[in-house]
Amino acid sequence: MLLQARLTITGRVQGVGYRDWALTTGRRLGLAGWVRNRSDGSVEALIAGDETAVGTMIEACRRGPSMARVEAVDVEPVDLDILPQGFTQLPTV
Repeated sequence: MLLQARLTITGRVQGVGYRDWALTTGRRLGLAGWVRNRSDGSVEALIAGDETAVGTMIEACRRGPSMARVEAVDVEPVDLDILPQGFTQLPTV
């Protein structure tokens, strides 16, 4: 079953390699989507893939890379008509 979710990750998640880590993790899990910094200091990710991979990514995001200090991961289900190709990094918004 294909799942899609938008994640908002808060805490010490910018300037610690979180986006690079998320790119590597998302690609390793075979997910489609993207990751980007937000001007409020959070990191946002859109992920799409099979149920197991999406669940694994959400749990991994709760930990993040070793330098990060994740306070919360807000998970919002989404229903996209067109899925992103691959897993990429977008510019900060």
